[in-house]
Amino acid sequence: MKTSRTSNPAPLGTGDLVQPEEECGLFGIYNMVDSATHTALGLHALQHRGQEAAGIVAYDGEQFHSHRALGLVGDNFSSNETMTQLSGDMAIGHVRYSTTGGTVLRNIQPLFADFKFGGLAVAHNGNLTNAVKIRQELVQRGCIFQSTSDTEVIIHLIAISEYGRVVDRITDALGQIQGAYSLLAITQKKMIGMRDPYGVRPLVLGRLGDAWILSSETCALDIIGAEFVRDVEPGEIIIIDDKGLHSIKPFAKKPNRFCIFEYIYFARPDSVMEGRNVYDVRKNIGAELARESHVDSDLIVPVPDSGVPAAIGYSQEAGVPFELGIIRNHYVGRTFIEPTDHIRHLGVRLKHNANAAKIKGQRVVLVDDSIVRGTTSVKIVEMVRNAGAKEVHMRVSSPPTAHPCFYGIDTPQQSELLASQYDLEAMAKHIGVDTLAFISIDGLYRAVGEQGRDLEMPQYCDACFSGEYPIPLVDHEKNPMQQQLSLLDEHK
Repeated sequence: MKTSRTSNPAPLGTGDLVQPEEECGLFGIYNMVDSATHTALGLHALQHRGQEAAGIVAYDGEQFHSHRALGLVGDNFSSNETMTQLSGDMAIGHVRYSTTGGTVLRNIQPLFADFKFGGLAVAHNGNLTNAVKIRQELVQRGCIFQSTSDTEVIIHLIAISEYGRVVDRITDALGQIQGAYSLLAITQKKMIGMRDPYGVRPLVLGRLGDAWILSSETCALDIIGAEFVRDVEPGEIIIIDDKGLHSIKPFAKKPNRFCIFEYIYFARPDSVMEGRNVYDVRKNIGAELARESHVDSDLIVPVPDSGVPAAIGYSQEAGVPFELGIIRNHYVGRTFIEPTDHIRHLGVRLKHNANAAKIKGQRVVLVDDSIVRGTTSVKIVEMVRNAGAKEVHMRVSSPPTAHPCFYGIDTPQQSELLASQYDLEAMAKHIGVDTLAFISIDGLYRAVGEQGRDLEMPQYCDACFSGEYPIPLVDHEKNPMQQQLSLLDEHK
């Protein structure tokens, strides 16, 4: 395999400005001239799902070509030299926010391996909840790991499988893992897409002429002019080759548990997920939030950018004007400034600034998508008060995040989550607002089109709110104080 690698400085962090971090984004295309260029465009559309690293593997009929690097898609896949190296009519790509495996080149995906049957590249969005257990067993068998990513566990399971056909080997491997995942793979002849039996992580199928596309979100289909065909179903394996598209469902059917946080925060607003437009859902959430907990006020102000659609819905339902009372600097992600303690302390000012002309003397309702540790909220509220707001109320378009996610979202440990330590009144005091309210979990379900949350069989994965984990947490239950081994210190 020809390999081209560059190492760019990682984006400056914002210190204690904590939001749930993005998952990862997948994009693959089969039977398309300049497949890598189309894949790079798709990854551009999915950049919100991970800004830490990006990679593409392409196949030209004779050999695989790879380019993986730290940094943003545009920084690494814009030169003619790079894209010329990635020749072929089949490619898969990945944008990464690490949740398993450190921030080093060897963990950047897609991962590639040579097998007896030929080469295989794999990209993964999600998190395996028994990766540590399986990894230990594989090491005992003599397997040698080259990365600290849980994706490599899948590759080793494929390697030791006793089945002959690659699809059977993959099915055998998937039958041994637990967790939430969407996977893309390419061999010399096929592109393969897979989704876990609970359907926690998204994956969609698209078409562009004679080419097939698999992507984490529909917005990546739009950027290349492709047609959305359908969602890949939970537990489905899609195989695309020169004979067309084939689908198998080799696993026992499980109740659907699509991640409800995709609607709240992760997905791009212009994407359609599970048949619902994300922007419309977020507006519905804001409207439901206003019905549940509106307070007399003069302005509805979003915490940008993810709070904007919910704030619009809130404003329309409450009949209170919407204003951009906080302006976001979109160019703070990459900077030459070293992340010293002083710079970290100024992190909110680097990213947000109050629009004092609109806020001064007003009773302001701030609408945000979530509160994690609460540190960002404290500084935002302080900023708005310093801009002259008469009152500051906060409304949150998700229920309290009281439990960590083990399915591919980078959330702090439970002891660091504000909602797990304080009641509503104490949280309001800590953040510094006059009032604080979250949407109820039933209200959230109503906003996404349900009658409410089915207590016996929830329609979504909402474990970060409810603490009800639909997939066994094998590694965590074995050692709760160490959710992953030091080798598996972040998710994907």
